[in-house]
Formats: sequence, structure tokens, C-alpha cells
Amino acid sequence: MAQQKPTSADAGDSIPQQPQGDPWHAFGYLSAGVFVYGLIGWGLDRWLGTTFLVAIGILVGAGFGIYMTWARFRQPPTDQNL
Repeated sequence: MAQQKPTSADAGDSIPQQPQGDPWHAFGYLSAGVFVYGLIGWGLDRWLGTTFLVAIGILVGAGFGIYMTWARFRQPPTDQNL
């Protein structure tokens, strides 16, 4: 007879599940942040007649994308005082 692998419900609560990170989520956060804030910077450049706000928007968007990736995939806090 073939042995069956235990499912996550059969494994018990003693082994905490690690969050499975999807690299496409990280890519989506980074590219969307760069695109949206770069577009906002480009629009402000056109409106104000400057040339540097698009670069600032891209950097801010990349920073927000990295933060969102970190916030989504970080380990949840463990409460050891139970």
C-alpha cells in the first residue's frame, strides 16, 4: 500500500506554516509603484515646468514598492507568552 502524505490539517499545530511568497506579487508592487509615481512626477513636471520630479517620483514609487513587498512577506510576530 502507498503511504499518503499528511495534509496541513493533519500535520498539527506544532509546525508553523511559512508564508509562501509569490515573486510576481513583489514584481507587481515594484513595477506599479514606479509606474504610478513616475507618472505623477511626469505630470507635475509638465504642469510646473520642471525636469526633476519624474526622477523623484520613480524613486519614491520604488521605495513604496519595496515597503509593500516587505510588509506583505515579513514573518508575523510570534507571541511566546502564551
